[in-house]
Amino acid sequence: MKISANGAGMMSEFIRNTGAIVQGRFVYLPESMGAGFITGFSWGYDLRMMMRHYYVKEDISVEWTKEPVEKQEHIMFLLSGVFPPLTQPSEQLFSERPNVLVCMQAVSAVIEMPSNIIFASITLGVSRRYLHQLFGHIDHPVVAGVLNAGDNFILETSVSAEIIHIASEMLGQPVPGGIESHYYKLKCEELLCYVFSLLMEREDVPSGAIHLDDVKAIYAIKLHLQAHLGEPPNIALLARNAAMSEPKLRKLFRQTFGKGVFEYYQYLRMEKAARLLKEKKMTVSEVGYELGFTNLSHFSRVFEKYIGIKPKKYSAI
Repeated sequence: MKISANGAGMMSEFIRNTGAIVQGRFVYLPESMGAGFITGFSWGYDLRMMMRHYYVKEDISVEWTKEPVEKQEHIMFLLSGVFPPLTQPSEQLFSERPNVLVCMQAVSAVIEMPSNIIFASITLGVSRRYLHQLFGHIDHPVVAGVLNAGDNFILETSVSAEIIHIASEMLGQPVPGGIESHYYKLKCEELLCYVFSLLMEREDVPSGAIHLDDVKAIYAIKLHLQAHLGEPPNIALLARNAAMSEPKLRKLFRQTFGKGVFEYYQYLRMEKAARLLKEKKMTVSEVGYELGFTNLSHFSRVFEKYIGIKPKKYSAI
């Protein structure tokens, strides 16, 4: 299903096309389309928030336009995979990969909703003016790059335990209706603080403008790495397939993900290793061999580097 809308009419078009049910500030998906809800708040021009906790039974693509897109004055923070999964024992559902995406609004003007994926996200739209009020005093190249970006840019980083904790507190309605708007605004500012603290942990690589075609190419490379965790990346081949030079690929990839291609590949492998140890209850040797390691001591060292503890101890937690 494809849904097109202009600016503020996006949610109305989504409701009309899906038959969603509106109850107060919550929009519930009908059983025929899936399950779960969308909700949010808006605090004038400077800050707005949308929470998504649902899945759909058919692929949905939502595209909206503004002329211009608020003059590129809003920066989007998409925090994915931050809520507990919906429990649907009869359904074959998959959870979103947890991550934090920071980009200009134009980059996020298309929302893809694949079927049978549990969307558990918080999206913040924040004016550059408001961000300067909150973080303009910070002397850090990545922060400065976000606050002063004059064109499209995109950054992706991992989700911290603090972000997961705050997001879980925001589910439902934890405070009386008369003060919930103020409560959620404070929680949004708290989330922004933790996002910027993650950005400040990155290498001193300022964020620069990136063409939308290059965004697609870089994310195609990311998907390739995710699908081929058993084979080390061939930078020359990846660059050729992306129609860009190797130096450009390396620069844009590190700028976007805060890691080099091979380092990110290892991070993805260890992320999968952690899931296999915890969710599938596989042994350390089974996980190591599945991910292509022939030396289990080497696997243990790499796992500890990225996850923080040795795999045997991690599986016992």
